[in-house]
Amino acid sequence: MSEIPAKATESEDPSDGARAGAAGDSAVAGATGGAMGDAVPQPRGDARTEPTNTPRIGAPSGPRDDVRPRTAGASTGDPTDTGKDIGADTHRATAKSPGGPRGAAPVEPSGEPMGDAMWQSSPPGSIYDYIKVASFSIGADGLVDQWSLRAEQLFGISPERALGMDPIEAFFEPDQRERGQRKMAEILDGREWTGVVPFRMPATEDGEAGAEGLAEVYVMPTTTEDGERAAVCIVVDVRTLRSIETDLAASQAIFGQSPFGFLLIDTDLRVRRANKRFASVFGGNVESHRGRTVHDYLPRSEADRVAATLRRVLETGDSITDMHVTGFIPGSDDRRHWSINLYRVHSGTGRPIGIAWLGTDITSRRAAAREAAAARRNLALLNEAGARIGNSLDLETTARELLDVVVPGFCDLATVDLYQGLLAGDETPRALADGSAELRRVAFASAVSDAPFIGGPAPVAVGAVHHYPFNSPCADALRTARPQHVPAEDGGLIQSTLAVPMVAHDTVVGLAQFSRTKGSEPFGDRDRALAVELAARAAVCIDNARLYRREHERALILQRSLLPPGDPEASGLDIACRYLPGNAATEVGGDWFDVIELPGHRTALVVGDVMGRGLRAAVAMGELRTAVRTLALLDLEPAEVLSALDEIARGLGTPGGVQQATRAARQPRDADLSEVYLATCVYAVYDSVTRRCTFANAGHLPPVLVEPGESALMLDVPPGMPLGVGGEPFEEVEVELPEGALLALYTDGLVESRDHPLDEGLQAFVGALTDPSRPLEDVCDHVLNTLDTHHGEDDIALLMARVQGLPADSVGDWTLPREPRSVGRAREYARTQLTAWELEPLVDTTELLVSELVTNALRYGEGEIRLRLLLDRTLVCEVWDAGLVQPRRRRARDTDEGGRGLQLVGLLSASWGSRRTPAGKTVWFELPLPDGGTPLTDPAEALLSLF
Repeated sequence: MSEIPAKATESEDPSDGARAGAAGDSAVAGATGGAMGDAVPQPRGDARTEPTNTPRIGAPSGPRDDVRPRTAGASTGDPTDTGKDIGADTHRATAKSPGGPRGAAPVEPSGEPMGDAMWQSSPPGSIYDYIKVASFSIGADGLVDQWSLRAEQLFGISPERALGMDPIEAFFEPDQRERGQRKMAEILDGREWTGVVPFRMPATEDGEAGAEGLAEVYVMPTTTEDGERAAVCIVVDVRTLRSIETDLAASQAIFGQSPFGFLLIDTDLRVRRANKRFASVFGGNVESHRGRTVHDYLPRSEADRVAATLRRVLETGDSITDMHVTGFIPGSDDRRHWSINLYRVHSGTGRPIGIAWLGTDITSRRAAAREAAAARRNLALLNEAGARIGNSLDLETTARELLDVVVPGFCDLATVDLYQGLLAGDETPRALADGSAELRRVAFASAVSDAPFIGGPAPVAVGAVHHYPFNSPCADALRTARPQHVPAEDGGLIQSTLAVPMVAHDTVVGLAQFSRTKGSEPFGDRDRALAVELAARAAVCIDNARLYRREHERALILQRSLLPPGDPEASGLDIACRYLPGNAATEVGGDWFDVIELPGHRTALVVGDVMGRGLRAAVAMGELRTAVRTLALLDLEPAEVLSALDEIARGLGTPGGVQQATRAARQPRDADLSEVYLATCVYAVYDSVTRRCTFANAGHLPPVLVEPGESALMLDVPPGMPLGVGGEPFEEVEVELPEGALLALYTDGLVESRDHPLDEGLQAFVGALTDPSRPLEDVCDHVLNTLDTHHGEDDIALLMARVQGLPADSVGDWTLPREPRSVGRAREYARTQLTAWELEPLVDTTELLVSELVTNALRYGEGEIRLRLLLDRTLVCEVWDAGLVQPRRRRARDTDEGGRGLQLVGLLSASWGSRRTPAGKTVWFELPLPDGGTPLTDPAEALLSLF
């Protein structure tokens, strides 16, 4: 409470001073009660004043405890009350400073100074910190002669300006001044007065009009030292009182009507006040919670955490927002969750007086948040599964990808078993209906430990084949195609297991098991649905991988069946070859190579590549390879072979064949929906007698030749258009190969990949052929190990041949004139040569067949006749002439005297034929050597078989 500045006067009656002091205190209490509806009692002995040297008027002669609040004439706080007389019996208050001069400290009646109980300030948090009571005194002349600091704060007027100011003229409106003067006269006449007075602040020094206000005033008459009448005025701003009243009402409404739990906790961390909402949750009435602590509501560990937080808020003043607290409410075992907001509460002076606690039950929100989080987690898991599962067309890799997704995000342990029959390529495994078919463990993953779980089933190693008992949950899941819960073993670490069948296209392909260990949350219905979805996605990918593996294996089998079996052999050549298919992730390609033996100890070397991949490319390759072998047996030139292949390739994608493709080539291609087969091919024919090799190229990579003592080089063979394009002729290049030279034919998979351009690959291939004298098998291995052949992007075909020409002593070559005696001379040449070669068992047959061929040359041929015998793995006899008419074998009738010569050749020889040459034709036959294991035909029996 503020001091009341006034001039000290001698009191004629000490009781008058005491009564005046009591009346002054009561006026403040009454003003407060008018604002709040209830008087605010003050502690005894705690009335304080502001520190000032001005003594208090009407200080009682006794202790402060004897001061009594005013009970009569107090203001009601009604703004309509313009004034009320206290009564004629009211004593006129006079101030007296017993025993001391003006300004001296008050003393007890005994003469000792009063204690601090009189002069200490109000307790922090008092109502007077909010009301801000002001006081001033009025002299006998009606002018202000004392002005307190609170008055300066309330009215905004400094003491220098206020002293000597007429309060009626300064604060009242002109129409109210006359009435105010009458009241002032009554007051100076010794009458007390209290009421609500409208006023206006005086104009500022700058000339601005003062603000209007409403004050509740309590005026007490006093007497000056000279005996003149004066007055002390105590003023309270009514607006402040109304604001406090409104704030209290609003606070009461918020605290009492709040739908949230509200607590006021004091500095001892005990509940001072609780609202009805809090009491309805934790039971009892509002008063029953007073004095409790958080340990009375929460579990110990949670209460300790909250208590520490309360202390921190009380010490630092930092508020806490949305602190989650977990506990239980009386009469329920369900765990509840609350969101708590804490902030420190201060008094009017700013002193901390406690903590406000605002709690909201968020149990339902937490449950919804958990559901939403679980849904988001499941969606994220499904999204991850869609991104990671199925990136490979390998069965085992796809199964491992499933486990990489679910462990540890979904479960702690997982396995994948696939039907052994499906892995082996069977469409429908045996015993599929009852779930007892054999399965193979293809993947296993654990986030806990790789050691077996104690008490669990015996572990199955990855790759092992096993089956589940008929009555087991796993067999039931396979049998019904529905997920099953596998009971946990007692004493084991596994708490919950789901056995989920892997169903793809209404077919069960295997079983996935997901397990969670103890300490993890058991599988629920949501987890079961998620497990089924994950298993289904993986099953589709696994089934696709299985189908792809089956098609890949079939295409690979087809392709390998069309390649030369084992190590091919050729006259005058040492052959080595390699074929590497692409990896399982890439489809089989159309690469092929072939070694074809031709008449006259000649050999055709073929390497080709059908553009495209898959079974279609493999079938096209097989058709082209068959066509090449057919054309090679016709003994056509290399360029002619490629021209015929080009026509065949264009007819492969046309239902009508080659002729339809030729007609379609002359028409616009807009409506042509036929498939286009393109291929590259290099075709070479090597003659072991002359060691000359003729090349023709259809868009393929050039052959590489390594001569003894020389560096490897790429032969300059003109690259024609690929097969299937048509319209362009092919050129031939003839090269003489030295003895011991190395020839290499290959496909682009050997020298080209994504990481290595073609030019770099060709240079690396040429650089790898540094030592052609090594065994061919070692040379092939060296090339494959040196180059990047493990990329698996394309098939690789490599055909290498070392030149070993036919020795000169293994060749017999004679020229015969066109005369009848040449037949006998030819038989003589043949007998002599065979005897030299120690082939006496073949002499008779050879003489007979040579005489038949020379006779036909004399009768039907032209020009001189040439006879040539070649000895290698077989004996070959050739008769050359300049005639262009090819001999045609026919069956002679019984009555014919001739026409049986070629029949006889076919009966006695292993094979025979004719081919065109640049100068005519050549008719040949071939006989196996006596030590070759092939039995010789008796000429006599052959002759008799003709009749």
